[in-house]
Amino acid sequence: MKPFRLLATALLIGFTSGAIAQDAPREMPGTDDVAGITGGTYGVDPDHTQIVWTVDHMGISPLAGMFGASSGTLVLDPTKPDEAKLEITVPISGLRVTSEGFATHLASPELFDAAKFPTARFTSKRVTVEGSDATIEGELTIHGVTKPVTLDVSFFGAGINPMTNVENIGFTGTAEIKRSDFGLGFGVPAISDEVMLDIVGAFIKQP
Repeated sequence: MKPFRLLATALLIGFTSGAIAQDAPREMPGTDDVAGITGGTYGVDPDHTQIVWTVDHMGISPLAGMFGASSGTLVLDPTKPDEAKLEITVPISGLRVTSEGFATHLASPELFDAAKFPTARFTSKRVTVEGSDATIEGELTIHGVTKPVTLDVSFFGAGINPMTNVENIGFTGTAEIKRSDFGLGFGVPAISDEVMLDIVGAFIKQP
């Protein structure tokens, strides 16, 4: 019986794997061709949007954490890219770091004071596009303080998500801010005032 069971199991695995392979996309759904952008209003994809921040920790090592974006919209006309509008809301409670204790410290009144200031927000004011790259000037609000911030953005890809049959588009971006500008200067200069932001923005076409 054992050889028969082994054979039956192998056949079952092979059949299941074949079915999965048939259902899976045979090529990458998205491309970096801007012609794949149809335009309109796109909502933030909270599962695939991330903001990674990095500071210099005492000159010994870089230290990073990550936020996700809970909501927001990108209004985009591919024939008039300079008129794009972007708004994103970021929940401070969504911060992910290396340990629970560190997360509690960051959320405390010494730093983000998440109970009092539960969200951060970015709103674009001016967009300048050159090819597939863009500069987005806007206002960032963290810890109850609003300051101008500029994002350097590159188009990554667009295509129809085979799981939803809906157009998705994605961008990468970078920015540099100072913690002290937002009242978050705890530990400066032992922990760098300068914060590097590496951003992945994913958006889903709205009906």
